[in-house]
Amino acid sequence: MNLIFQMAWRFRSSKQQNGYISFISASSTFGIALGCFVLILLLSVMNGFERELKDRLLSIIPHGELYAVSSQGISEWQKEVTALQSDPRIESVQPYTKATGMLQKGKKMKAIELVGIDTKYAENDGMLSSVPSEQWQAFSDNQQGVMLGAGAMAKLGITLGDKVKLLLPQLSDDLSIRAPKTLWLTVVGEVKIGGELDNHIGYMHLPLASETLGVTYGVQGLRFRYHDPFAASMITREIGYGFSHEVYMSDWTRTQGHLYQDIQLVRVVVYITLILVIGVACFNIVSTLVMAVNEKQSEIAMLKTMGTTDSSIILIFMLQGLINGLIGTLIGLVCGILMALNLSSVAQGIERLTGFQFLSGDIYFINFLPSALKWHEVYITGFIAIALTLLATLYPARKAAKVNPATVLGH
Repeated sequence: MNLIFQMAWRFRSSKQQNGYISFISASSTFGIALGCFVLILLLSVMNGFERELKDRLLSIIPHGELYAVSSQGISEWQKEVTALQSDPRIESVQPYTKATGMLQKGKKMKAIELVGIDTKYAENDGMLSSVPSEQWQAFSDNQQGVMLGAGAMAKLGITLGDKVKLLLPQLSDDLSIRAPKTLWLTVVGEVKIGGELDNHIGYMHLPLASETLGVTYGVQGLRFRYHDPFAASMITREIGYGFSHEVYMSDWTRTQGHLYQDIQLVRVVVYITLILVIGVACFNIVSTLVMAVNEKQSEIAMLKTMGTTDSSIILIFMLQGLINGLIGTLIGLVCGILMALNLSSVAQGIERLTGFQFLSGDIYFINFLPSALKWHEVYITGFIAIALTLLATLYPARKAAKVNPATVLGH
């Protein structure tokens, strides 16, 4: 085996080797390295977005919701909450009433969705974690108080302590539109969530919201947080089908699920595309070895006359191609790992130097480029690259084994 390795290395690094063959060989190594590098890097970015989606966005928004079909709301909702809190899959349950209307400050108006919450149940709400304690206390003490998203406050020019008018649409019994119901509220807090949610979200007190909307039982629906947010759709449906009232069901995959679906779609596209890039680079190994076989026919013939078996010739040329693949794979994986582990810092440095921001916090739920390296993906990438390299060496190696010493040396 040592002799086979020495022959493969000598054939690969021969100084008499055609310059064009050397170029093709180097390009195949570079192509494999580039494919592995980019694949590791982009998969790490996708993993980073998925991690931030779970740790940031899904720690803020409710994972599931049940809201009453009847305008009267959910009767005896306290008993329902107590029963649901014993479910080990549920982290927390929160009653709510949602008021959708127009918020007016002076001559400016903006669509808003105010969620009526009970301060007793909302203390563990991740969405309110960004609210300073003094603002939360002010909200708890003022039943006419409201907390608005930072984006909505900025667009309407609202500051803490301002009074704003909430306009809620009303329908008459014959479904004709009546004059909107108005409600004056005092802004006592600012909610900073990140992304588009900041532009249209707000919080008011649950009793006030239910009274204003005519929810007789005091609660329009229940919001859930689960220990496993990715099981939200299944758990919400199971709870909804067994619920004692007629309710509509919703979960985060309906409201924000496009983010997760986009991440998974991009991950699949990236994997397929870059595996094809590695495959194309491996085809260069086929070209390199075929030309090397044609150039080294006399050497192959001499080896055969000295007693070298066909299987040994095959191993020599397979090993020659495998060396290119191993070098390219190793370079690509090392560079990909180093870049993936430091991508956020590198991206921030580029942003400072160029003044260009990759992600905007006004649009996305984060304002930096995340990265999360998963070692099993590194192993899979390396395995695929080596496997494709080995497949690429089979044809040229078998071609080398078919060289006829009598034909070659006879000339």
